[in-house]
Amino acid sequence: MSDKNRTEIDQMGEFGLIDHITRDVKIHHSNTVKGIGDDAAVIDCGDDYMVVSTDMLLEGIHFDLSFMPLQHLGYKAIAVNVSDIAAMNALPEQVTVSIAVTNRFSVEAIDMIYQGINAACKNYNVDLVGGDTTSSRSGLVISVTATGRVAKDKIAYRSGAKKDDIICMSGDVGAAYMGLQVLLREKKVFEADPNMQPKLDDYEYIVGRQLRPEARTDFIHDFRELGIVPTSMIDVSDGVASEILHLCKASNVGAVIYEQKIPVDQRTFDTAHEFNIPSVTPGLNGGEDYELLFTISQDDFKKVEKNPNIYFIGYVDEEPNSARMVTVGEQIVPLSAQGFKHF
Repeated sequence: MSDKNRTEIDQMGEFGLIDHITRDVKIHHSNTVKGIGDDAAVIDCGDDYMVVSTDMLLEGIHFDLSFMPLQHLGYKAIAVNVSDIAAMNALPEQVTVSIAVTNRFSVEAIDMIYQGINAACKNYNVDLVGGDTTSSRSGLVISVTATGRVAKDKIAYRSGAKKDDIICMSGDVGAAYMGLQVLLREKKVFEADPNMQPKLDDYEYIVGRQLRPEARTDFIHDFRELGIVPTSMIDVSDGVASEILHLCKASNVGAVIYEQKIPVDQRTFDTAHEFNIPSVTPGLNGGEDYELLFTISQDDFKKVEKNPNIYFIGYVDEEPNSARMVTVGEQIVPLSAQGFKHF
């Protein structure tokens, strides 16, 4: 292949690459209800839908073992996949785990990873049913596939948002991003002087959100009890702005959110101030919070308006593929995806 015909992957980005490599994918089975393009694939299993999602964590890309405990890594690998299942309004049931390791890892180290995996499986009530193990020449790789189940009338896609729907969040955002900034800072301090111990006591919450996130499966139970099916839903892995743009594109709608309504915990706010970062930056563009971003119809608002665990951040309008934010100063600015870039 000549350089003239070469296209660099970073010119496309992650989602452009996905669109490119899946452009010729054909569905061959009638029970494949939803393929590529949502948080999970959807398969018709008779009375219910089965949802399936796969994610990989790569050393040096998604985690740094200089500050990521192996037990937390194992737990996180399960949680981030379970989060995709929850984003379909489904409950997880099974996972498979594939792992590639270099010879610098001992059996005891692998045991620690699986301690975290097993703890997450117990917490989310899922069964570890298989996987694969192989060697690696470039660090640790963990790949997890998760399956779940949902009644056909309860499934939530990214594509169901409608005009006047209310945009909601399951919890605060930006904490994981600021936790990562603290960890990277302390790593630099340690590299400069190995006698210095990390100072993390004041950052327990945000560091915990980075190292050991939780999938919000509790909300799926809450939706059942409240009799609510979100009109659309996605989990916040790449940042609120990015996820809202995904919902707008999939639903062919627009969105308006309010800066002052974005839920940023005080500890996140304080740490952002310490790093001279505007608090709206981690709130909008920080990834790995794994909260649920969802829309509900106006008819369902009465069911949740007094729920202290749901944050109402904006509404859906009819302007296709357009997302805007009303700032604290009442300016209207377009949202852009500035979260984690894979390429």
